[in-house]
Amino acid sequence: MFSRLGKLVTAHPWRVIGIWIAAAVVIVAFAPGLPTSTNESDFLPRHYESIKAQNIRTESFPAAFSPSVVAVFHRSDWKKLSKADTASVQRIAGKLRGQKLPQVERIVVGAPSPNGLVQTVSVQMPQMTMGNQLVLFDAVKALRTSLRADNAGSGLVEGTTGMVAQGYDQQQASGNANAIVGFGTVVVILLLLLVIFHSPLVAVMPIVLVGLVAVVANGLIALCVKAIGLKADSSISTLLIVVLFGIGTDYILFLLFRYRERLRLGEDRREAMVSAVTRVGQVISSAAGVVIVAFLAMTLSSLSFLRSMGPSLAIAVATTLAAGLTLVPAVVSLLGPRIFWPAKNWHTEPKAARAGRIGLAMARRPAVFAGVSGLVLVALALGVLRFHPTFDLASGSIPKTAESRVALQALQRGLPPGATDPTDVFLSSQSAKPLDSAALAAYGARLRSVDGVGAVAKPQLNANHRVADYAVTLSSAPESDRALAVVRGPLRTVAHTAAPAGSTALVGGITSVYVDINTAMNRDYSVVFPVAAVLIMLILGLLLRSLVAPLYLMLSVSLGFVATLGATTLIFQDAAGNSGLIFMLPLIMYMFVVALGTDYNILIMARLREEAKEGRDPRTALATAIRHTAPTIAAAGVILAGSFAVLMAAGNSLLAEMGFAIAFGIAIAAFAMATFFTPALTGLDRKSTRLNFSHAN
Repeated sequence: MFSRLGKLVTAHPWRVIGIWIAAAVVIVAFAPGLPTSTNESDFLPRHYESIKAQNIRTESFPAAFSPSVVAVFHRSDWKKLSKADTASVQRIAGKLRGQKLPQVERIVVGAPSPNGLVQTVSVQMPQMTMGNQLVLFDAVKALRTSLRADNAGSGLVEGTTGMVAQGYDQQQASGNANAIVGFGTVVVILLLLLVIFHSPLVAVMPIVLVGLVAVVANGLIALCVKAIGLKADSSISTLLIVVLFGIGTDYILFLLFRYRERLRLGEDRREAMVSAVTRVGQVISSAAGVVIVAFLAMTLSSLSFLRSMGPSLAIAVATTLAAGLTLVPAVVSLLGPRIFWPAKNWHTEPKAARAGRIGLAMARRPAVFAGVSGLVLVALALGVLRFHPTFDLASGSIPKTAESRVALQALQRGLPPGATDPTDVFLSSQSAKPLDSAALAAYGARLRSVDGVGAVAKPQLNANHRVADYAVTLSSAPESDRALAVVRGPLRTVAHTAAPAGSTALVGGITSVYVDINTAMNRDYSVVFPVAAVLIMLILGLLLRSLVAPLYLMLSVSLGFVATLGATTLIFQDAAGNSGLIFMLPLIMYMFVVALGTDYNILIMARLREEAKEGRDPRTALATAIRHTAPTIAAAGVILAGSFAVLMAAGNSLLAEMGFAIAFGIAIAAFAMATFFTPALTGLDRKSTRLNFSHAN
């Protein structure tokens, strides 16, 4: 099949290129933009308690004041606010009301904090949805501009925080991240390809071709997301840049290395390309199939942003695979050996002394290589014992210098940590009778008795007095471990069991959302991981025609995953002093490190099988495969790891942790697993190796 495809593409290269360009033009003209969601509660299914509580709030308290933006004022010297200062805050709020700013529905001035350090002005806007996000973000921008102008000369420092303000800052950070990551990825790929091939054409080709593929992939993703009605996290667009350029460049490298090898054997440019597509096509397809299956397994997640991320990334990889089998061979077949200009080393095969020595040494002593590389991975994996997840998504995706984070920190200096985002307990009558006032008072007292609860406000009743809302101020920050433990355990238990007869209670608020996200993630770990592993092993079994070899590969990549998570924990949590790693990191790492890391293992194992089929004994096949494949794996691994490492420059901790973890995992996959551990394991048993490869057809 791949031989026929190679012949077809090389016979009609201009037609293939024209089809890709036409597809890009049509998609740009008709594809919508990629939607995003910044509201954590949007990610959860409707059956979770926090979402049910949110629905009760919407139905029973439609006119309740829920600030979208909170303006925080304090003195620059952090002394207590004077009467003149509070008068200035009142004056500023009055000016804002008079300006009738867009989307601003209500403005309420709060009293100075108990310690007198801060005072707030709460601004109510329409509830943020996917349809009105951009309008509200423009309103936040206008509000901040007016606040700065009105506050000039007052001697106070102002800043805005709250859900909409944080969403705006997250969007800005995401936009900057896209620009930084896009530019950094291009620079990294250009420099590394120049160093590897000494050819400007090879260096520029992936940028141009993958840029065209990115247009097609982004359009297809937007159409798919819109058609299915899924929500997409704002970090997906940043990840897409790296996935497309990183994986696309890897597939181009796999093809170019084999194309150059066939040229050195004396084949002409078109014959060499057909041979390259024939030999590498199955490897690239299998590698892409593994990645696609792993990403599609994310559709089994309970969280909607992971369910959207999976198909989005799978579409990107599938588009990249199609380009790797058609567009890239078409362009290279037109250029021929000129693609390597001005380098001349494509004429003769270099001695590959280092890779050759490694291959011969591994063939002689596979146990030593397997043992040493395995011990290194196990040592790194021990760090996973200290892994701790954090649920502070806003600070993880917003730079520390963003206004919403600075204002939030200022607010917390004047109010208890839990006051920044109170937890709501909704008590609902299950009959037509209103709630009893005496029972309401007793219920509030029970809530106050919960350890970890700082205060409980007087309940607010809806119009028919059948639903009461208790604003519960926790003693800890809403996203802290202590707050999650309080809501998950004693608060929900007391809220449910102490509900008066004939009523039910639900606990809502952002901390309750985090508790439910944690529950959903634990469920996902028990479902997504094993399903992805089984599907990957099935693909490997079909490719290698083996029952034992897939076990070697999954053992290798699983150990690499744990080692990567351990190293990330040691660096970001222990060395950097962070309270924990973003809670979703293990699942995203598993998809990337296991799926992408398997690519290199597939490459080395497929070459082992190819050498064995040509009649070489297992140890000779191992040495030959290492000599030919190790340089390809090294080059591809450096480029793909370098592409993901660019995420560390994006400006927020979520992408920094993700960038390091995936880059480190890919480096482990390329240099520890595919080059040493996996082939050494295969070489441990000569009989097993012969059965697994030389008899495969």
